[in-house]
Amino acid sequence: MKSLSYIAVLSLLALILPLAIASDPSPLQDFCVGVNTPASGVFVNGKFCKDPRIVSADDFFSSILNRPGNVNNAVGSNVTTVNVNNLGGLNTLGISLVRIDYAPNGQNPPHTHPRATEILIVQQGTLLVGFVSSNQDGNRLFAKMLNAGDVFVFPEGLIHFQFNLGRTPAVAIAALSSQNAGVITIANTVFGSNPAIDPNVLARAFQMDANVIRDLQNRF
Repeated sequence: MKSLSYIAVLSLLALILPLAIASDPSPLQDFCVGVNTPASGVFVNGKFCKDPRIVSADDFFSSILNRPGNVNNAVGSNVTTVNVNNLGGLNTLGISLVRIDYAPNGQNPPHTHPRATEILIVQQGTLLVGFVSSNQDGNRLFAKMLNAGDVFVFPEGLIHFQFNLGRTPAVAIAALSSQNAGVITIANTVFGSNPAIDPNVLARAFQMDANVIRDLQNRF
């Protein structure tokens, strides 16, 4: 009977351990306010932890989303980010926030977040939003028109966008499931890499003339 019990326990552990290893570890303290100096102690998630005895409410506070961003640029939008790089209290907590301002006809161009799912709520205006699924799913477009108060989710790693269809400015707030989600803007990455990708590679990939590719690269 004992041997059967041992076998049952081992079987259970064999099922559970891979799941435990695959998940993110839980924080082992209440907080770890990120700072950039090694004098403060333990290095966690890319930041050193501030001495908890000198942590204050200011380490968890930011007011930068109160101010509209400058949308006077080529895409007509501005993303203001609150992440671990400007709010140390987010370190190890797995979350960040952005404010997106859009000029009329402005857009947050196709991009992806390699480390986060995003949930967006429209505060003002009307947005056309969407994401494209992976090659394995047939690159399907999931798009929706959003008005103030509407919410939309962009799955982690998938290319997505927002476009202001209205004649007035629009504002959205988005939360991301990472303290530092990262962003890869597709056009900037493909046509503005440093050094530039060989135009012949992109010409074949996009089925376009290499001179057109060179012109696009010059724009970025």
